[in-house]
Amino acid sequence: MSFVIAVAGKGGIGKTTITGLMIRALKRRGKVPILAVDADSNVNLAETIGFLQGKTVGAVREDFSSEISKIPPGMAKETLLELKLNEGLTEGEGVDLIAMGRGEGPGCYCPVNNMLRRFLDILAKNYPFVVIDNEAGMEHLSRRILQRIDALLIVSDPTPKGIMTAGRIRELIRELDLSIKDSYFIINRIQGKLEPVIEAEIEKQGFNSFYGIPMDKLIYDYDLSLKPLMDLPDESIAVVAVNKILDQIIN
Repeated sequence: MSFVIAVAGKGGIGKTTITGLMIRALKRRGKVPILAVDADSNVNLAETIGFLQGKTVGAVREDFSSEISKIPPGMAKETLLELKLNEGLTEGEGVDLIAMGRGEGPGCYCPVNNMLRRFLDILAKNYPFVVIDNEAGMEHLSRRILQRIDALLIVSDPTPKGIMTAGRIRELIRELDLSIKDSYFIINRIQGKLEPVIEAEIEKQGFNSFYGIPMDKLIYDYDLSLKPLMDLPDESIAVVAVNKILDQIIN
């Protein structure tokens, strides 16, 4: 059975960066093959881990809809759809990638979500580790795209709004009774000591502890030069911090 790691939080806090660093850490430890899932409609995990973005699940869905009338007699639609979805799997050395992409219309992701859920169930059986970069907020959690999660990383930046969103995600998990083995609260891009207002919000939201990832100029430099985070040196302070978190997750 696959070990599933999912990353969630509000937009703009570095979820994709943390997802990429988690994939990097797993690969460096030989925990391969890894299935990387970009479940954000604004796909950018591919560039983060050094892939060229291939077809998304949303694009496959559009192709399938246009060809459904041409399906040969005797061929099940589900069989053809599964074949088409495999076109969206980008294979790499130790890491494969599948990206969700956009739905069929503005704000409509239900058909794509259903396909992704079924296809992930099939794909995940072939990978010891699955790492999922979720859409901003709580959409994929509330729609139960993920049937089971071993480690949910609830990420915030050092702002009151980020901490509030993290608290709402944790509350949603309780309300929906999601199948999540462990959750980890992470504050990303920390610069020095946290402001008292941030510490107060952490306490208000009921988080007893958190894992901190410092602001890392190397990541900014890599983003500017379009270098994949997989190539970051081991001494990167963000790499070191994520490795410590992974130690806790798979100890």
